[in-house]
Amino acid sequence: MRTRAIAILRSTLLLAAPLAWSIPGDSLDAGGPAAAGGSAPNTAPSAQDSAAYNAALALMKQGDALQARSGIHDPGAREAYASARAKLQSLTARSPQYAEAWNSLGYTQRQLGSYDDSLASYAKALELKPGYPEALEYRGEAFLRLDRIHDAKQAYLDLFASNRKIAATLLESMKVWIKAQQTSHGADASEVTDLQQWVQERSTIATQTAALTRE
Repeated sequence: MRTRAIAILRSTLLLAAPLAWSIPGDSLDAGGPAAAGGSAPNTAPSAQDSAAYNAALALMKQGDALQARSGIHDPGAREAYASARAKLQSLTARSPQYAEAWNSLGYTQRQLGSYDDSLASYAKALELKPGYPEALEYRGEAFLRLDRIHDAKQAYLDLFASNRKIAATLLESMKVWIKAQQTSHGADASEVTDLQQWVQERSTIATQTAALTRE
């Protein structure tokens, strides 16, 4: 009886999961910049590049801490992100194959409100490292900031298929975005309601899928 119930639930999950859309591939982040070495670059960085990356990473973490304490417009946070961006721009110019540097550059650009630039940087990171989970998640955050809800949903579906832990980070950011829009009334109310329902459905599916995985 238990085996039959699990089989039925598996079928239900497959039917409930929406098909992925064919769409190409801020802070509302539930997670900050990825640590150096968290995902190995396509080519090993030199000692100089690693030092530059780690220095930028430290500035990014400083910006995150200041922003978490004082808000998104904290001048100290913006200064830290701007300094990190400058270091990463120099690094990517010197070592254009460094996928992590492109991804982190996109993060600083997004935090500073340069969303088109950040999307271009994430695209470069994904070109160098297809399926790069952190870049997919960060790009999903940028889509939220641009009210590109359809694209943000696709980013989540792509992540859910490959890295459910990072997908959960994006889903939490969607929840934060929804609450912010409900307070500020910045986005179309019907879009916000639709995303809220979608997030609830995806949360249920993720919970049920996790339970089946433990069986």
